[in-house]
Amino acid sequence: MPTIVVDVMPKAELLDPQGKAVSGALSRLGVSEFTSVRIGKRFELTVEGEIGDDVLAKARAIADDILSNSVIEDVVGIEVVE
Repeated sequence: MPTIVVDVMPKAELLDPQGKAVSGALSRLGVSEFTSVRIGKRFELTVEGEIGDDVLAKARAIADDILSNSVIEDVVGIEVVE
């Protein structure tokens, strides 16, 4: 069944406490290759049948209205995975 994947991330101008915690843990473990970490959310919407423009538009609307909080988050990606 095809799946629509929606990726949501905190807005760039906001602090990401989870990302900071992971970044600090990496530093304490001696991992220095990564300078920062940001943590987001991934949603997988499974679709019965084919994904047409109408279904994709509905997924975009749901991503903006329900899956993300537009005050603190951005929808950064919507893709179809077969």
